Formats: sequence, C-alpha cells, structure tokens
Amino acid sequence: MGVRRIPHLDQQADAEPRIARPWVPQAVGPAAAPRPGRRGARGVQKNFAKSLAEIAERDAAGKPIEIWFQDEARIGQKNKITRRWARRGTRPAAPHDQRTRSAYIFGAICPARGSAAGLILPRCNTAAMALHLAEISQTVTPGAHAILLLDQAGWHLSARLDIPANITLLPLPPKSPELNPVENIWQFIRDNWISNRVFRSYDDILDHCCYAWNKLVDQPWTIMSIGLRDWAHRF
Repeated sequence: MGVRRIPHLDQQADAEPRIARPWVPQAVGPAAAPRPGRRGARGVQKNFAKSLAEIAERDAAGKPIEIWFQDEARIGQKNKITRRWARRGTRPAAPHDQRTRSAYIFGAICPARGSAAGLILPRCNTAAMALHLAEISQTVTPGAHAILLLDQAGWHLSARLDIPANITLLPLPPKSPELNPVENIWQFIRDNWISNRVFRSYDDILDHCCYAWNKLVDQPWTIMSIGLRDWAHRF
C-alpha cells in the first residue's frame, strides 16, 4: 500500500515508560528479561513458535496468520552523509544542513508477502501509532490475522492505544534492534533515496519520505530479501 502524508498532528509526544502494559488488549505481555547465560533475542527466536500458536488459538480463531514488523524512522534536515561512488583520487563534497525540521516514517512490512504499510507523520505518539495500526489493518490480507512485532516504545504499547481486531502486538525484548528487519529497511531507504541531500522545507521532507517509501513498496522482492527471517518464517 502506498504511503500517505499527514502533515499536522497536534498531540505532543508521549512520556510513558517503555514497557508493555498487561491490560493492553491483543498484546502479548512484556518480553521476558534475559536471564544470566541466555540472551533475550535468543529467547524470542527459540520461543516464537510457541507464541505464534498461543496467539493463533486466542486471537486468530483459525484464521491464516501473517507476520509483520513495525518501526519508525526520523527523517530531517540534519541529514546523514553516506558513502558514494567517485573517481579515484577525488574528494567529492556532500551537503550537510544544520536546520532541524523533521518528520517520521511509520513503516511496517510483511516479508512473506513482500507488502508494506506506511504513514508520514510529524511526531511519535499514541495518536500517530493508532493511525498506523489502522493503515496496517487495511493492508492485512482479508480474512487473515496479523502478528505485529515491534519494540517497547511507550506509544507502541500504551493502554490508550486502539488496536484493530485483526492485529495482535508482540513486543520484542529491549535493546534488540537486530530482531526487527525494519531497521535494515531504514538503512536501505537512507542509502538509496534519502541521504546526501538538503531538504528545502518541511513539505520537501514529506515529499521525499513519500517518494522513498513508495519506491520500496514497488519492490516487493526487496522487502522479502531484507525482511525474511528463518526464525519467524519457517513455520
């Protein structure tokens, strides 16, 4: 699904703790803290099949399951400089802006389908996350149920978050970005379409974010190549 830009969202960013709330509907509780000698990431990978079965029995009611991953990326005028091809012996210049306007790409991918759902929003908070969940819900295959893996940011697991009926949230352990392939999607987008440029205005940021995300959506093979993980897709 192509990305939409939402230029104004008046609510301020949430100041909630980065933990899952046990009363959040359709969310598996907080990821277990890693025990000595056992990494949290390893625990998620090892127990994923069990979590999948529990969610399928409790929430999916026999519906097909889709595995989705979600994250946000801040794109702003203080842009990143990345490597570029250049003639040997030359020292090419790259622009670097000192202004501070920015926006966020809320992105989610379903690697097995090569599909994605995104929104461009001015800040990260519960209201913005609710909008993104609604967007993901519309992209899930009709009749299927999505398990959405995401980090434990406060706006991801707020008790005030409205979660669509066809989505169950599965929080990842703290400090485990390697478990979320959307982190690699951000790197791909920055390297190919976002970095090494100066944004003229806030609207210019929105336009480039939309362009970059829609280019990704047009390449389902790229989403599959970057996003598929053996531990999450072998079942």
